[in-house]
Amino acid sequence: MKLRHLLLATAAVASLSGAAQAENVLKWGANRDIGSLDPYSFGDSFTINVLNHVYEGLVRYNKDLKIEPALAESWEILDDKITWRFKLREGVTFHNGNPFTAQDVVASLTRVSHETSPLKGNLPAYVSSKVVDDLTVDITLNGTYPLLLNDLTNIHIFDAEWMTANDALMPTDVGAGTEGYATYNANGTGPFIVESRQPDAKTVFVVNPDWWDEPQHNLDRIELTPVNSAATRVAALLSGEISFTNDAPVQDLPRLEAAPNVEVLEGVDLRTVMIGFPFRDTLTTGEPNPFKEKAVREALYKAIDLDLIQQKVMRGKSRTAGATIAPPIPGYTEALDTVPGYDPEASKALLAAAGVPEGLEFEFNCLSDGLVNEEQFCQAIASMWSRIGLSPKLDVAPRAVQSPKRTNAKTDVYTLGWATLPLLDSYSPLLQIFHSKDGNAGVFNWGGWSYPELDALIDAAGSELDLEARLALQTEALKMVKDEMIMIPLHQQPMAWAVTEDVAEMPLFPDAKPRLWFAKMGTGF
Repeated sequence: MKLRHLLLATAAVASLSGAAQAENVLKWGANRDIGSLDPYSFGDSFTINVLNHVYEGLVRYNKDLKIEPALAESWEILDDKITWRFKLREGVTFHNGNPFTAQDVVASLTRVSHETSPLKGNLPAYVSSKVVDDLTVDITLNGTYPLLLNDLTNIHIFDAEWMTANDALMPTDVGAGTEGYATYNANGTGPFIVESRQPDAKTVFVVNPDWWDEPQHNLDRIELTPVNSAATRVAALLSGEISFTNDAPVQDLPRLEAAPNVEVLEGVDLRTVMIGFPFRDTLTTGEPNPFKEKAVREALYKAIDLDLIQQKVMRGKSRTAGATIAPPIPGYTEALDTVPGYDPEASKALLAAAGVPEGLEFEFNCLSDGLVNEEQFCQAIASMWSRIGLSPKLDVAPRAVQSPKRTNAKTDVYTLGWATLPLLDSYSPLLQIFHSKDGNAGVFNWGGWSYPELDALIDAAGSELDLEARLALQTEALKMVKDEMIMIPLHQQPMAWAVTEDVAEMPLFPDAKPRLWFAKMGTGF
């Protein structure tokens, strides 16, 4: 008898006898909902991370954030140096029972790399793939490229037969309003199955009894509920209405730490929070855009009191950043991690020298459901800019409203948080943010900047197989990013999770990604 059928039969007998065991249900209260059930639908780390419980990649990060086999058991680079051959895991099935084969890998890679895919930048060197046999696939790249495995950790594999049957072979794009069958339905190979979904209300995942891997969790169900209000999220945690949140508000940590039924898990996120500028000719007001000038960007940088934000807004829990990547990320150097210092008088002088008119209006685009305390630090920064004679118009709204403005150049200054996912390498922001828009490069270059010398460094790093030489190129590129002040780094944001006493284990990862296949319910702390 199959395990699934055995479990169902056992549950039925227990129910009839009145002795059914209580399920281990993890009630996850997040600060927002996922954007879609399609992990390719938007370049949003939270959505991708949640759906990693349903879909899997050829490789994955383990508990130590080291790459290990997943749907692929092994791989090798062929003699031409640009073709990688993957041997796939035998006996894996999708949630609908279909067998996992090389055809699924090819269809998935074709879908995510399509020119209309918002995640094409996550697979920048990909050219094509082909089936060698049912359990072998070749992936061809556009040159030598050292980071393919890092890329593949978050490229989820779909069932080709399921996609074909449901007209889902083409990617969807939440930001562009493009939906499809995969937006509301899912069929992966992962440890959990989507049982039901009510957007903006609740998404329920149940354990996959036929998962190919040996479970290290004891969960039967995960109930993901978006709780946008920080106060409501705290109240739900204290009352036991939710048992886990990956966004415990920093201002409420003392209260949560004092509660007898709650444990707070703290760290500093790898995500660097930055401010970006438009490099186009005009602002949304139609006025000439002064932010193209480095001196103006420097003026706005010097007008931000980073210490005040760290102490007051972030409650001392963040790490002030002078570099656009965090210290643990390959390519980081301490020499680049410096800040210019708070000097509003110097800011005023720079603006005057640049001919920026008094009271210049521009939109400052922030998210109400994005980064930690984003609305508060945006308000603080807008106030600081006002003190040097500017007139920022603070525009705060949910991600679903703000993202189209950012991707379609319908706003001016904006916030951006980048955790170097999925690469965990500085090549990630260099390629996706700071490179000129070109095919799979510059997908998150919302400002429209272009520095040919910087592009050349990034391109060279992307084809350099020697680790030391590659990181040297990336550090040089990061220095140019800093020298030009393309974006203003603010901080690495605090990471605070909280669990109730019925959660026995909840590993905290520095990439801020919940991996609930390691979580356990039971006697907690």
